Amino acid sequence: MSVTQQYLLDSYRAAQLGERTPPAPGVCDWQVVREVRDYGRFHAVVHERPARGRFRAALGRMLRGVRGAGARTPRPLP
Repeated sequence: MSVTQQYLLDSYRAAQLGERTPPAPGVCDWQVVREVRDYGRFHAVVHERPARGRFRAALGRMLRGVRGAGARTPRPLP
């Protein structure tokens, strides 16, 4: 049974019982990814390890600005 078929079956069952329909497949994917990432960071802090990724993300933002994705060179005066 495919994901779409299972979703349709669950939707039909919910309609028959008067319940809410389940979310469509793929709607909450990014939210799940964020929650897993946040859980990993929380787990690292609870076990007294540094939460990785912040320094690398900040360094990437800084380097992107230096490389020219938003940094402008001043114009010479006329």
